[in-house]
Amino acid sequence: MNAHADPYRAFLEAKIRLAPAIGFEVDDGEIHPLLKPHQRDIVRWAVRGGRRAIFCAFGLGKTFMQLQSVALVLAKLLALEGKAGRGLIVLPLGVRQEFRRDAATLGLHVRFIRRSDEIDGPGLYLTNYESVRDGKLDPALFDVASLDEASVLRSYGSKTFQTFLALFAGVRFRFVATATPSPNRTKELIHYAGFLGVMDTGQALTRFFQRDSESAGNLTLYPHKEREFWLWVNSWACFVQRPSDLGHSDEGYALPPLKVTWHEVETNLADAGEERDGQGILFRDGARGLMQEAKERRDTLPARIARMAQIVAAEPAAHRIIWHDLEDERRAIEKALPGVRSVYGTQDLDAREQTIVDFSDGKFRLLAAKPVIAGSGCNFQRHCHKAVFVGVSHKFNDFIQAIHRIARFLQAHTVEIDIIHAESEREVVRDLMAKWAEHDRLVATMSDIIREYGLDPLNFTAELTRAIGVERIEATGEGWQVANNDCVLEARGMADNSVDLIVTSIPFSNHYEYTPSYNDFGHTDNDGHFFAQMDHLTPELIRILKPGRLACIHVKDRILFGNVTGLGFPTVNPFHADCIAHYRRHGLAYLGLIYVDTDVVRENNQTYRLGYTEMRKDGTKMGVGSPEFVLLFRKVQSDRSKGYADDPVQKRIEDYSLARWQLDAHARWRSSGNRLLTPQELMAIDPKLLPKVFREASAGRIYDFETHLRIGEALEARQRLPSIYMALMPGTNREDVWCDVNRMLTLNTEQAAKGREQHVCPLQFDIVDRCIARWSEPGELVFDPFGGLFTVPMRALLAGRRGRAAELNPGYFLDGVKVLEATQRKMATATLFDLGEAEGWLTAEGAAA
Repeated sequence: MNAHADPYRAFLEAKIRLAPAIGFEVDDGEIHPLLKPHQRDIVRWAVRGGRRAIFCAFGLGKTFMQLQSVALVLAKLLALEGKAGRGLIVLPLGVRQEFRRDAATLGLHVRFIRRSDEIDGPGLYLTNYESVRDGKLDPALFDVASLDEASVLRSYGSKTFQTFLALFAGVRFRFVATATPSPNRTKELIHYAGFLGVMDTGQALTRFFQRDSESAGNLTLYPHKEREFWLWVNSWACFVQRPSDLGHSDEGYALPPLKVTWHEVETNLADAGEERDGQGILFRDGARGLMQEAKERRDTLPARIARMAQIVAAEPAAHRIIWHDLEDERRAIEKALPGVRSVYGTQDLDAREQTIVDFSDGKFRLLAAKPVIAGSGCNFQRHCHKAVFVGVSHKFNDFIQAIHRIARFLQAHTVEIDIIHAESEREVVRDLMAKWAEHDRLVATMSDIIREYGLDPLNFTAELTRAIGVERIEATGEGWQVANNDCVLEARGMADNSVDLIVTSIPFSNHYEYTPSYNDFGHTDNDGHFFAQMDHLTPELIRILKPGRLACIHVKDRILFGNVTGLGFPTVNPFHADCIAHYRRHGLAYLGLIYVDTDVVRENNQTYRLGYTEMRKDGTKMGVGSPEFVLLFRKVQSDRSKGYADDPVQKRIEDYSLARWQLDAHARWRSSGNRLLTPQELMAIDPKLLPKVFREASAGRIYDFETHLRIGEALEARQRLPSIYMALMPGTNREDVWCDVNRMLTLNTEQAAKGREQHVCPLQFDIVDRCIARWSEPGELVFDPFGGLFTVPMRALLAGRRGRAAELNPGYFLDGVKVLEATQRKMATATLFDLGEAEGWLTAEGAAA
C-alpha cells in the first residue's frame, strides 16, 4: 500500500523534517570573485537556507563567508522585497579589525556600534557580544544577524546563553559561525539549532537524548540515534575541515605541524590537608571540581611560573601567547616577565581590543590572556607560532580555541604548544586528552557525512526515509502471541471484538523515544503531534475490543522545565487529562481513574523541581509530587438498554466476597483509635524498611499531619531520615489510590541481573495484576499494544489468561520473548508441592513433618 492510499504511512513520512530553507537562491555571479570555491559553495548554501551554521576549520575564511552572506541577504531584500534592511555581525573582542580589513577587500562598508542609538539607516553593522549582553544594542532592530565565534557565549554561563539567544528570536535571517562548535558537547549544538529556529531545544533534547532516571541533568545521545542526529545537524550546519570536503583542491590549505610538549611540575603530595571531620589525609588527591582545581593551581603556582619563565628565556626573541585562567596567575606572569602585556576583564574595552590588535600585528612579543577573553576569533598566526599554557583545566573548548589562534591554515611555521601542569593534575590532563580525542572523532564523523552527501539535505532524505516501517516477526507459545511490529499495523490485523481486556502503558507523548524508527510514537514533535499518531491507533483498539469491555491506560503527567517553557520555573503538563479527552473523543466511555502514589523524593532526584533548598529560597516555585494514573475506559456495549457487556465478566460468590465488593465499589476511609508508631520505635527499624512499615501503620489509623511531621523531624534530627527516597509516605485505604505498589517489581530487575538493556519506564507487576484480576476472567485474551518487555502477556499467563502484545523495539521484543518462554516452562513444570496439593496428601501436618 502506498503512502497516498494509506494515511498512516503518509503521517509517518511527514515526520521526516529537515531544516527549512527560508532564504534566497544565489548565482555564482552575485558572489565576490575573491571568494574561493569552497567559500562560494558555503555562502550559496547559507543564503538559500536563511538560518544556517558555518562550522568551518580555522583559516578557511569564516570572516569572508559571514560578510558575504549577510551582504547578499540585504541585497536580496532590496531587490526582491524593496526593503533597505540592516545586517548585524556580533564579534568577540579583538576581532573588529579583522572584519574591517576583510570587508574593505570585498568592497563592503561596515560600521562598528555599541548602542541602538548609533544605528544610522540601513547597512551592515558590527558590534561586540558585550553590547548585546548588557542590553545596549537591540538585535530586533536588524533583519539579518550573524554570530561570529558563537561558542564564546558559553563563557557567559548557561542562563545568559539562553537569554542571549532569545533576544534574536525576532530576527528573520540568522547565522552562526565558529570553528569549534564542540561536537563532543552535543547538547550545545541543540542551542545553536534553537537560535536558528530549526527546532525547539526541548523538542530536540527529547528526540535525540536519553534521560537518566536517577538524575534529571544527565542527558546522553541515544546510541541508536547518533547517525540520524548528525544527518539532522548536517541539514542546517556545515562541518568543513578542508576544501576537499566539498570536492575542491586543498592547495594552500595545509595545516602546520603541531608540536605539543607537556611539562609536569612536582607537587607536595604529602601536603594533603584534612578531611571535614579533622582527620588528616595521607596523600594529596587529584583536583576534582572547579573549586578544587582553582585551589590546586594556586598552590602550585610558583613552580608553574618558574617553568614558564624557563621556556620563555630559552628563546627570548620569540613571539608568544601566555594563556592562563586565574588573576593570580596573570599577576605572577607580569612579575616574572617584565615585558609582557596583558588583557583582562576590568580593562577598558577599547584598550583591551587595541592590545589584542597590536599583538596580532606583531608590535610586541609577549601577550598574557585568558582563553575566555582572547581565545576566540583572534588571528595571531601572522607573527606568532608559540604558546604556553601555565595550567590546565577541564574546559576543553577554551583550550582548543586558544590553540587554534595560531594553529590554523596560512600559518607558515610549526606550531609549538607548551602545557604546564602539576603532578597532582594528571587526572585533568587525562580528561583533556580524552575530550580532544572525542572532538577529533566527531569532527571526522561530520566530515565523512558532508563528503558523502554534500550540502544538499535532499541527498540524505532517502536514508532517513528507510527508518520507516518494520518487518513483522511473530513469536507464539501456549497461551501467548507477540509480534515485533508497529502497534497500529498489528492491531489492523486483529479480528473485530476479539480482545477481552486492554492493559497498556502508552508512551508519555514525546518524553522518550524507544527506537530509531519514525514509527515510534515518541518520535513526535509535541502533544498535538503525538495524539495525531494516536488517532491512527485508538480506533483500531476500539474495533478489536469486545463491547462493554475495558481499556486500562497507564499514564503520568509530564514535567516541563523552565528553561524550555521560558517561564524560569518547572510546571506540570496534565497529560492524563489530555488522554481522557483523546479517548472520549474516539467514543470510549470514561469510568474514572486510579491514583498510583509515587515517591516525591525520588521524583525530585529525577526532575529537580521539588528541591528542599529551592523551596527554602522561594516556596512559590514548588508544587506537589506527580502520581501515576490508570485511566479506565469502557467500550459501549451493543445493548444500550442494559449496562452489561456483551460478554460480561462474572464473579462467583465463593471467589468474590461481599466485603471485597464493598472495597471495590466504594472509596471509603477507615479510621480507628490506634496510635502511629513513635519516633523511638521507627528509629529501631532499618531505614530501607521504613517506607513499607510506616505506610502500613498509618493506613489503618487516624491520620494526624502534625504527628506525621513531628515523627519526620525527630528522625531527621537523629540523621535517620533518608534523602534519596521518601521513608514516611502516608498510607491510605482508598481503593482508587494505590499507595502500596512495589515500584521495583518490574521486568527491569531481571534485565539488570542478566546485563540486558533495561526498559526506559517499565510497568509494575502490581498494576497489571490488579487490572487483569478485576476486569477479566480466566482464559480470556489480554492485549498490550505497547508491549515493551511483555509484562502484560507474562502476567496474563500467570493469572490463567491469554496474552498478546506488539513491540516496535527489536531488542525489547527478543528479551520479552525469552521472558514468556521462561514463564511458560515454569508453569509447565509441576513441583512436588503442586502434585501433593493435587492429590490431597500434602496437609499442614504433613508439611510440618
